[in-house]
Amino acid sequence: MRRLDARAARQLLERIQSHGIDARLEALKELAKLSADPTFATEFINMEGIGTLARLVESGTHFGEMLAFTLTAFLELMDHGIVSWDLISLSFIKQIAGYVNQPMVDVSILQRSLAILESMVLNSHSLYHRVAQEITGDSSSGTCKSNQEIQTYAIALINALFLKAPEDRRQEMASTLAQKHLRSIILNHVIRGNRPIKAEMAHQLYVLQVLTFNLLEERMMTKMDPNDQAQRDIIFELRRIAFDGENDPTGTEKRKAMYTKDYKMLGFTNHVNPAMDFTQTPPGMLALDNMLYLAKVHQDTYIRIVLENSSREDKHECPFGRCAIELTRMLCEILQVGELPNEGCNDYHPMFFTHDRAWEEFFCVCIQLLNKTWKEMRATAEDFNKVMQVVREQITRALAMKPSSLDQLKNKLRGLNYSEILRLRQSERMSQDDFQLSTYHVRLELRERIQPEILELIKQQRLNRLCEGSCFRKLGNRRRQEKFWFCRLSLNHKVLHYGDLDESPQGEVPFELLSDKIPVSDIKSVVTGKDCPHMKEKSALKQNKEVLELAFSVLYDPDETLNFVAPNKYEYCIWTDGLCALLGREMGSDLTRSDLDTLISMEMKLRLLDLENITIPEAPPPVPKEPSSYNFTYNYS
Repeated sequence: MRRLDARAARQLLERIQSHGIDARLEALKELAKLSADPTFATEFINMEGIGTLARLVESGTHFGEMLAFTLTAFLELMDHGIVSWDLISLSFIKQIAGYVNQPMVDVSILQRSLAILESMVLNSHSLYHRVAQEITGDSSSGTCKSNQEIQTYAIALINALFLKAPEDRRQEMASTLAQKHLRSIILNHVIRGNRPIKAEMAHQLYVLQVLTFNLLEERMMTKMDPNDQAQRDIIFELRRIAFDGENDPTGTEKRKAMYTKDYKMLGFTNHVNPAMDFTQTPPGMLALDNMLYLAKVHQDTYIRIVLENSSREDKHECPFGRCAIELTRMLCEILQVGELPNEGCNDYHPMFFTHDRAWEEFFCVCIQLLNKTWKEMRATAEDFNKVMQVVREQITRALAMKPSSLDQLKNKLRGLNYSEILRLRQSERMSQDDFQLSTYHVRLELRERIQPEILELIKQQRLNRLCEGSCFRKLGNRRRQEKFWFCRLSLNHKVLHYGDLDESPQGEVPFELLSDKIPVSDIKSVVTGKDCPHMKEKSALKQNKEVLELAFSVLYDPDETLNFVAPNKYEYCIWTDGLCALLGREMGSDLTRSDLDTLISMEMKLRLLDLENITIPEAPPPVPKEPSSYNFTYNYS
């Protein structure tokens, strides 16, 4: 087989280097298809095939369909990881970046160029700097106005540049992109476009949202230096805006002695030296940044909140400083500031793309909510934690509704006042407690009686799903257009059949198309997560938390492994449970525990239905007499 691949690779390389345009085009078409095969790719690369393709691109003489197939083959070959991306020349990078920077270029060429640049950035630290120099903000903005597939590749490239940028350059990059109006272009041409957002686009928007919020991490983890006069001046400014208006008095010693009283009215915990309130991380200096933004940009709101509470004498005043600091910490937790994006997550919020200072504006909306909820609860200092719990619930419920703008967020929060939160809590509590067993011992005894048959039912369901089979991703493929393989259990539960596929199947794959198999009797064990052989390699992809949680391997004689990465948590649980059931081991996945609890709960409710005043006969009802004729039956013939 390898000889055939070597001969095919040699023939294709010769045809590609020929002078006939038609022959070269047909060869490149064929190469684009064959490059996905690892054995063929190895042979072609060993013949300096990648260098030949790179020179074709660098020459700048290929256009249209011929160039598109050249780029496709190049990307397929590089995806195998046989050749290091660091070997790519600067002239090649400039040529590829040129296709992205051009205002008018073929869609297929633009798509492949963006994918190649993304792979360069993700796979090579040195290439990141070169790509970052070549890609301009204008080119990013232009591609974000194209069709959604191109938009997805463009935002994926932006995310890669963000992810790999040195920490000292991320803020600079963010401000540069803002100056190019990239956020408004994404908002108007992607989020508010006429086409529904596809899953991959939603994921890239989520990643961009996470990386943007992660720019706050440095301030979040920076403690305030009580001896830093510039930082202390910010606190003085907060006091001045709240109590002195536009012009501070002459700053006499008498006025300075009154600062302690002012800081108490501002709601700081440390009245003498409020700088000490910002020494805990998180939220660190980020809380002070938020407070200053509110005081300067929404000055009337800030003054109203501070003076409204500082003038109260009934112990129900809301401490602005303490609340702002705790609220900032809460928002960092809710939005997971500082955490890397999760693979496969699509949880982006459209409203964060509607404003250049979305984080600060979000804080301003939430601090007003907190002040309002405090008054509705008639809270005192002892109720601080209770108020924060209610505010967290209000914010998380509102975010779950995916408001499209900050104004819509305000409307959602207005509907989630304290009385509504109490009503929702009561309703949910009643729905959870709508069925109660008379005694704990009766419930426990019934559960123990039902559990074995429920476990057997779950086991059969898992094995049936393995017989239907599942499609899995090929490892190490970084592109949007993925390669797949399929695995399923034989109907007699004795053999695992598996094999490669060109694309994701729509239904079951026949056993005849699956060329490889493993007898179940040869399986020694099933391992998961970090114990898997394919998860022990040091790779950025395989160190991803999401991938680790979806990985499992089948170890079988003689010292062989079959490695899996499930497409989602559900398929992971189905397969690990089914394989354990085949080996006679306990099914211990979260899905099994959930299914077991659900099915047992349903069965117990059915068996414990309230049958009061209903007489249950001791003997079954008699069988009715046969009818005199069967003329009422339907004749199917």
